[in-house]
Formats: sequence, structure tokens, C-alpha cells
Amino acid sequence: MRVLVTGGTGFTGSHTVRALVAAGHDVRLLVRDPAKVRRVFEPDGFVPDDVVVGDMTDEASVGAALAGCDGVVHTAALVDLRRSAARRVEEVNARGVELVIGGAARRGVPSIVHVSSLGVFFVPGGPPLAPELPIAHGTTAYARSKVHAEVYVRRLQEQGAPIRISYPAGIFGPDDPGLSAAIAGFSTWATAVLVTSSGLSVVDVRDLAALHVKLLELPPGEHRYAASAPMLSWTEVHAVVERLTGRRIRRLRIPGSFMRAIGSVGDALKHLHDFDYPLTRDAMEFTTRWPGADARRTTEELGVEFRDPADTFRDTLIWMYRSGKLTAAQIGELAGVTEAAQ
Repeated sequence: MRVLVTGGTGFTGSHTVRALVAAGHDVRLLVRDPAKVRRVFEPDGFVPDDVVVGDMTDEASVGAALAGCDGVVHTAALVDLRRSAARRVEEVNARGVELVIGGAARRGVPSIVHVSSLGVFFVPGGPPLAPELPIAHGTTAYARSKVHAEVYVRRLQEQGAPIRISYPAGIFGPDDPGLSAAIAGFSTWATAVLVTSSGLSVVDVRDLAALHVKLLELPPGEHRYAASAPMLSWTEVHAVVERLTGRRIRRLRIPGSFMRAIGSVGDALKHLHDFDYPLTRDAMEFTTRWPGADARRTTEELGVEFRDPADTFRDTLIWMYRSGKLTAAQIGELAGVTEAAQ
């Protein structure tokens, strides 16, 4: 099928494009910067040539991109944690999902995938997150935009639109064109790992891309699937990084209650000096009170396996070294493995 991918030069989108091409589908991209298409995909030996230049908030651009498509994967979203950008984040992401997902439904596109987040179900102290849980209330602009999208998309599903939804945990893996916040934070683990309460749920971006291909190929229905490997405690995260690198990594032990207090201070500071950094009460709630995720149904029903987070971390560290984002000293024993493989 011919599949439109929004956000196709981003982390999730670019891996989804690769998976779609490998599965034999034709791909069209809606991008704001056509030069980035070549930068992102040329190392793979192919560059998508079906490209519509435009923005997901522009109705004419989205309409042109949807024309003639049999499928859509909507990965694009604006992420900006500054207080001053809150209204724009909500408006842009709402407009994007209404034009792309809603536009595809109105045009009768037979296979539509919306990329949501397990965070739309997050309640501190709640059960492991899964699509069967009630939708929570977002407490930040970005979270509210994801919740708004979730409510809107589910309403379309109830009306019979052929929409499938993926719910990823924290997305990690190699080949991140823009160095997302998660991967940028991951780079600090080569120096120190914060050990606090709760833990981290990870999905490898390559496994998430494989899920998107599978979702596109499903028969009509209200399909909703989580994407996550089993959760690691922060102590386990620290142990994995030490084992992979063969180095002593600093362990910063901070109680969850103190982390949440720091987040509240960060919220207050943003009233005085705005900054785009996840030092917020909301981020600290996720960090210290994350309940894990349940993606067993995804594997049982779709056959999509989620690789061990250690494998994801290894490949991410190697890629960061090869791309100059980490030094040989920082990745330790993995540097020797990388150089031997070359």
C-alpha cells in the first residue's frame, strides 16, 4: 500500500519508514524540511522521493499528502516544555491530529495508525499501564495534547473509522536524527545513573516500527496495543549500563519524595525563568512513580516481540559512539566491540 508518514524524519517516524519500505510498502512523507529527508535516509542507501512539503497544521498540505494513500502513520508532534509554549503545543498537536487522522478518516483511507503514549493512562500509584485502562488527565500542555488526541481518535474509532493506536513506553534505540529528550538524557548514563524509586519502561524504536507495520496490515476494528519491554528498576538500569560498558558508573541515590519536591521547585522556577528542560513535578512523578506497562497482549495477538532493554541500550551506546556523541572512554568495553566489528 502507499502509506503517508508524518514526522518521517524524526526518531519514531524514520524507523517506521524503514520498516514500511522493508515490508514492501510505498512511502510518502509530509515534511517541513525536504533537505532533512536526504540527511536522514541517505546512509541507508535509499532516499524517499515521494515527498510533500508542508506542515501538519496546514489543511492544504495535509490534503495533498493524503491524496492517493491507502494508509497513514501519524507520528508527528510538537514537544516543548516551556511555559510560554504551552498553548501552542496544545493547539498545534490538536490541529495536527484533527487534520491528519480526521482527514484520513473523512477521505476513507482504509488503514490509519495513530501513535499515542502509555502516558495517557498514567496515574501515580496506579496499576501497570495498558490500553484497557481509563484515560487519565494530563497535567502538562504536552500531556493534555496527547489526552485530547486520544479522546478525539477514540471517538472516530467508535464511529467506525479504521484507526489503530500504538501506545509506546519510553522510546530508545539507535539512529535518532534529532537526539530526542530520552536519548539526550540517556547519554548522561555513561557518567552517572540516578537511582530512585520505581523504574523505567522502554520500547526499542525498531520494535515500535515493526508494530506500526503490523497495525497497518490488520483488518478493520478498534485496535489498541501497548509497546513496551518489561520494566527495569533504576537499580537494574544502573547495573545494565555498568555491565555493558565494563565501567564503574556513579550511582546517584535520591529518594522519590525529594525528586518530586525538586520537580515542584522546577515548576516554580519556570514562572521566573522559562526553560525547555523536563525539571517539572509531572516529569518527576513519571520518574519516581511509574507503575510499569503490560504489553503481553501485543505479543500474544500480533506476534510482535519486544527486545531486552539491555540490547536496546547496547545498540544505542554503540550508535552514539559511532556518531560522535559519546567517546570511547564513556562506552568502555563497547568501543572495542565496535572497532572489531568494523
